[in-house]
Amino acid sequence: MFAAASIRHRIARRLSYTVKRPILSDYCFRTQKEILSSSPEGTAFTSSINCASFANSSPLPFLGLRLDAVSCNGIVKNLVCTRYLCNTAIELRTDSDVVRFSIDKGADRTGASSKGKKMKKRFKMSKKAKVNELRWYRLKAKKKMNSPNPEVRIRYKLEKAKRKEEWLIEKLRKFEVPKAPAEKYDPEILTEEEKHYLKRTGEKKKNYVPVGRRGVFGGVVLNMHLHWKKHETVKVVCKPCKPGQIHEYAAELARLSRGIVIDIKPDDTIIFYRGKNYVQPQVMSPPDTLSKDKALEKYKFEQSLEHTSQFIEKLEKELEEYHKHVARYKKGKEDAVHSTIAGT
Repeated sequence: MFAAASIRHRIARRLSYTVKRPILSDYCFRTQKEILSSSPEGTAFTSSINCASFANSSPLPFLGLRLDAVSCNGIVKNLVCTRYLCNTAIELRTDSDVVRFSIDKGADRTGASSKGKKMKKRFKMSKKAKVNELRWYRLKAKKKMNSPNPEVRIRYKLEKAKRKEEWLIEKLRKFEVPKAPAEKYDPEILTEEEKHYLKRTGEKKKNYVPVGRRGVFGGVVLNMHLHWKKHETVKVVCKPCKPGQIHEYAAELARLSRGIVIDIKPDDTIIFYRGKNYVQPQVMSPPDTLSKDKALEKYKFEQSLEHTSQFIEKLEKELEEYHKHVARYKKGKEDAVHSTIAGT
């Protein structure tokens, strides 16, 4: 009677859901009978009841059920009644002859228990710690720069330059624009007389399009189409231009504008002809080209990469010369020692 009273008191205080009396009482008597028939010596018993189907009914039926754990001689060890609502489980345990209720969090969607997961605390550095770390890096770099060993100084500069080169290559990859598929069109065939006439006409006329440090971008092609609105030919002046780069510019502009290259002058000037059946396109600036600002930014990164590559080559030569000097010095020292031994 005392055990039943204590169970009533705990259930009334901790549980708020209701189940049907005859269904759960029959279930408890049936499971107890199965346990007694299957394992006479006694085993740990755990069963769960989905109480969601018993909602809106009378209070728990096993308040009147006489469950004497001592008389069962350890047969019924754990009787668990679980309700899976809102990912929580309410368990009734009868360990060491004492009835207890425990509320645990259910399993996650992945099936793993939330108890096993531990949230990693983010370690936030203070401002003073950051300053100290930067100061330590600066002192370390200063120590290498002021090292009496020339090899240490050269290797430090070389590593720094190689890191910068990798960073610049990654930056330049962002400016790579995928080329649009080339549309089919019939290229016009010009005779030698027509080419000579167009060449003389282009040289006499003063309309031109400049290609500066930004290189070929959408604005250059747009200006060519605007000139072709009133003129058959247009001059493209490329300055500054590296040796051999003028031919790359000519091929790229011919692809983007669909013009015909008439002549390439020694002073880095290209004469373009618009064609006999020229029709001005609706979009004069091609979509697979960079804007003016992006082209300038790309030029700056390319210049920096070029200078960094030259600096790396210079440092590698210096390091190689230093190694040769050290080897030469060691060889001279060994020869002097051998000569002194031979003289004695």
